[in-house]
Amino acid sequence: MKLTYDPKHNIAYIRLHEKSVEVETVKISDEMNIDLAPDGTVYGIELLNANEQLEKEDDGKLLIMNEATGKIAEVSLS
Repeated sequence: MKLTYDPKHNIAYIRLHEKSVEVETVKISDEMNIDLAPDGTVYGIELLNANEQLEKEDDGKLLIMNEATGKIAEVSLS
């Protein structure tokens, strides 16, 4: 998994899989698109107006939590 951010266009992309097949981009809302393969596999999630969405909570930090252990890794987005 890889999270990228383009500050010029204010777009974040969460890549779950490398695009090895043709995907269809499905508009979920004005601020979110999902890339889906024909078999329904989610390849990525695009966040438009990303800084607004990612910084609403947690003081502008990306928190990655392991649900099994409760450990949290923190990445600053600013």
